[in-house]
Amino acid sequence: MKHHHIGIGMTSQRTRERLIQRLQEEGIRNMALLEIMRNTPRHIFVDEALASRAYEDTALPIGHGQTISQPYIVARMTEALIGTNPGAAPLANVLEIGTGSGYQTAILARLVEQVYSVERIDPLIKLARQRFSELGLRNIRLKHADGILGWPEYAPYDGIIVTAAPSEVPMALLEQLAMGGRLIIPVGAPVEPNGRAQTLLRITRTPEGFQQEKLDAVSFVPLVSGRDYSRV
Repeated sequence: MKHHHIGIGMTSQRTRERLIQRLQEEGIRNMALLEIMRNTPRHIFVDEALASRAYEDTALPIGHGQTISQPYIVARMTEALIGTNPGAAPLANVLEIGTGSGYQTAILARLVEQVYSVERIDPLIKLARQRFSELGLRNIRLKHADGILGWPEYAPYDGIIVTAAPSEVPMALLEQLAMGGRLIIPVGAPVEPNGRAQTLLRITRTPEGFQQEKLDAVSFVPLVSGRDYSRV
């Protein structure tokens, strides 16, 4: 592991251990997931000025009006997707809507066979691609596109994770789920800072239709349509 991946001070292994302990106390039980989060250098996914806060259990700004989700939410959504059974076979292909910093993508990439990730903001994709290369992650495919449309080319997906909140579940994502596949998605109107008016859902495709479970009250940036080429 490269030296700056190990970190110093507030990005050190001891700081990471405290975060993992907190995630366990908050109910995360998948040990493989916890181990991957322990060994993934979250500080390289944020601006250098915020690196000292990378292992706090909090969301942080990444520019372009976007955030890197708090580690608990990343762990909660990932566990909701893959389950807690250590002997379960890894999912073959997972679609992520909203690459953002790439942190959630990097966690998924170590737990499933292939990740397809869609991001509407072009500069974020470029940064994420650099980070994946630095970490040696080669099972991630990125696309600059409107996430509301999903990525039909590689459907159906065993799992879909959405890291921004639409006001209602996009039909295109439901259609791209494989039978038995799970969609993890926050749904609800935009909320005030620190508000939690949205609901995190797990939707499973069954022969009878779509089974919906409410998991948590959450707060995400809104899922926006279209593509953004901005450089600021």
